[in-house]
Amino acid sequence: MAAPANRSSQPRSIAELWARAEALAGQTLGEVARDQGVALPPDMRRHKGVVGELCERVLGASAGSRAEPDFPDLGVELKTLPVDPSGRPLESTFVCSIPPGEIGDVEWEHCRVRRKLAHVLWIPIEGVRQIPLHRRRIGSPLLWTPSPEEEAQLRFDWEELAGLIGRGQHDAISGHLGKWLQIRPKAANSHARRRAFDEDGGLIDAMPRGFYLRATFTARLIAESFVTLR
Repeated sequence: MAAPANRSSQPRSIAELWARAEALAGQTLGEVARDQGVALPPDMRRHKGVVGELCERVLGASAGSRAEPDFPDLGVELKTLPVDPSGRPLESTFVCSIPPGEIGDVEWEHCRVRRKLAHVLWIPIEGVRQIPLHRRRIGSPLLWTPSPEEEAQLRFDWEELAGLIGRGQHDAISGHLGKWLQIRPKAANSHARRRAFDEDGGLIDAMPRGFYLRATFTARLIAESFVTLR
């Protein structure tokens, strides 16, 4: 995507952020990109993050790749969600990367996952591949904070998965673990590696991984909140 000519300033309040998000609903990605003075790629095969980047720019997100919410002054994370015509999510949602050297020394209350999911602005967007990228519509936003029950389950999943990483049991991790939260590879290709600890405390080369929310969880959020495309 070309450099933006009209990047939005950071919103000063959640009400201002919400108003910007509501103003996007019903627009196509092509319309938003044109207003921002940027050019969309023809497809997302080599530009997987282009939709999220566009929404960050128009809404005024400032965190970038730092391990904090996208709107740090508001404590709000931005997540775009590709959906099918019935509003069902088409894929899992990336939450954050996993720092192997840190995860064994942090509790749930201070972990990256909790910081990212404490307050989320969800933006559903048409994601069916047959629809050209510039014609995909943006849906009605959802501003979400986990209920005590939701946080309890997310915490249970995180503690189970983080415990395996902290103990160096990388081979025991699979995509089947976790009811709502799961661990999946997070790398450009299968050859990427980063330093991690094994069960004996020795350093090994492991594939980079990240925490993801299952599509079943985000589908539940959408169904309960009646979020639809306009």
